[in-house]
Amino acid sequence: MRRSRRTTAGVLLAACALATAGTQAAAAGAARARAAAPAVHVAAATPAAQHSVSDYWTPERMRTAAPLDLPAAAPGTFSAPAARGDVRTVAATAPAAASPASLASFPQAGGPWTGGGAVAKTSGRVFFSFKGRNASCSADAVTSRNASTVITAGHCVKYQNSWHTNWTFVPGYHDGQAPYGTWTAVKTLSTPQWVASEDMNYDVGAAVVAPLGGKRLGDAVGGQGLQFNGDYNKAMYAFGFPAAAPYDGTKLIHCSGNSTKDFLLTKDHGLSCNMTAGSSGGPWFASFDEATGTGLQASVNSFGYTFLPNTMFGPYFGDEAKALYDQAQQTS
Repeated sequence: MRRSRRTTAGVLLAACALATAGTQAAAAGAARARAAAPAVHVAAATPAAQHSVSDYWTPERMRTAAPLDLPAAAPGTFSAPAARGDVRTVAATAPAAASPASLASFPQAGGPWTGGGAVAKTSGRVFFSFKGRNASCSADAVTSRNASTVITAGHCVKYQNSWHTNWTFVPGYHDGQAPYGTWTAVKTLSTPQWVASEDMNYDVGAAVVAPLGGKRLGDAVGGQGLQFNGDYNKAMYAFGFPAAAPYDGTKLIHCSGNSTKDFLLTKDHGLSCNMTAGSSGGPWFASFDEATGTGLQASVNSFGYTFLPNTMFGPYFGDEAKALYDQAQQTS
């Protein structure tokens, strides 16, 4: 186990992955990636391929998919995020707020979301095959030009030089049910920094899903708004489908509270939260309204430190995340 001047213990994924790359070559690759375009992986380009993925994910396979939880890893050399640009927001296409948030679920360290609203539709489980096994993460449908864009964690689309296969999104998943159908990814994408060296500062991924029954994803469930280059240390709500004990992946779980800024290895947001493996990729919202279940997505569930229990970290949505989103929403 490698150690860093800023750490006193090894790092283990509580909800997802921590980069293992620490060589000079990886660091150089990350530097080159800063100026590169988001990486795009063709997941299921033809109707036949999409049908094959849809057939693959039977209810039984979904029930038995293991939450993506990776082993302990030594901290690598992470690249410093670029200087923050102007704040940019994208409005939700779900119903507009009708009243101020009641804050009935604030703060919350981890509990079932019973408020309904848009988030109960846009949030969902992700299922995929990773190196010979079936696994799960979480994700969120967002407003986009193609009405088909899903935001998740980078390691939920690619990990250890391997793009995941059989990738599908199930919005509104609960108790083994898929009330809005299963949506097969046509393409999956991630930031160049994550693809080059699995830099946790850029653990952001996206998917563009195929229409289902003649409808686009946004037509079926709407889409949450987004915020880029926002502030640290603010009220946040995090959602996901943790599937490791004490959770079982059947319900949408949420955490809420005032966020912090990681003072150890990354420039990520931190939040008191006890969600476990499987919640990776679930959305973090700023300006969240409990009354309507809408907000501005500003991060995703990403990782946790073994020596800092019940704390989740999520990447800062800066210009790099905005570039990824722009690439995804322009992809067909």
